[in-house]
Amino acid sequence: MKVLVNNQLIERVEAKIDIEDRGYQFGDGVYEVVRAYNGQFFTYEEHIDRLYASANKIDLVIPFEKAELRELLEGLLKANNIGTGNVYLQVTRGIQSPRNHVVPELPLEGVLTASASEVPRDTTLFEQGRKAILEEDVRWLRCDIKSLNLLGNTMAKNKAHRAGAFEAILHRGEEVTEGSATNAYIIKDGTLMTHAADNLILSGITRQVILKVARDIGVPVAETGFTLTDLATADEVFISSTTIEVTPIIEIDGKQVRDGKRGPITKKIHDAFTAEVLKQCGELAFS
Repeated sequence: MKVLVNNQLIERVEAKIDIEDRGYQFGDGVYEVVRAYNGQFFTYEEHIDRLYASANKIDLVIPFEKAELRELLEGLLKANNIGTGNVYLQVTRGIQSPRNHVVPELPLEGVLTASASEVPRDTTLFEQGRKAILEEDVRWLRCDIKSLNLLGNTMAKNKAHRAGAFEAILHRGEEVTEGSATNAYIIKDGTLMTHAADNLILSGITRQVILKVARDIGVPVAETGFTLTDLATADEVFISSTTIEVTPIIEIDGKQVRDGKRGPITKKIHDAFTAEVLKQCGELAFS
């Protein structure tokens, strides 16, 4: 398996990161996961624009121009012969010795690492749906930054796993925010409802595609958020992310959502999402 460390494509066993890298010491960095279908990136520019935006919000300098970064990541994808899969990349602020909470005035040299893996589409997710639990959202208040600080997310995700569920749907009091690793949506009286893209959620790239295609096929969209009461009385519930696309939620905290099956509007939205992937990546993406 080949990985990237800065601009070097090397074997994974050869990859080494300094123990005083601020990403390791403080979670001081940002990351992205870019999906590939048929060996081609999907919504690549949107993901990379968000990476640079997240870096800018924490005053982190990414040590590559966008064109150079794309060349490196496309090389990584090809070197690992990825058809349908993911590229994970992260940029940390770099090495600071001795360890210090205060960032030096002169920028450190950022450290890029990236890996690629084959991750086939799981059609059972889209067709059969999954269970979820509810969990109080205890994360920090800058969830719009795709940072390496994911302890709150992992705690919620693992609680869901221990409960036999796929995802934890997070809420701050009555206000539903998102999933531990997903964006969350409901269908209520024919309208798609989801949280506004503010500091309390990550504005998912898949989320952005979903909202676009929903509008394209005539589904009204309300980015006004929804409550736990709305969630409990929703006609349909689904979640999304780079890898799971549009996945229905059929049960929450042991209570079945409607008939426990994927709803008709959720299916229409996923069909429209699939069409968008085919448009960008070619028909072999789903062979």
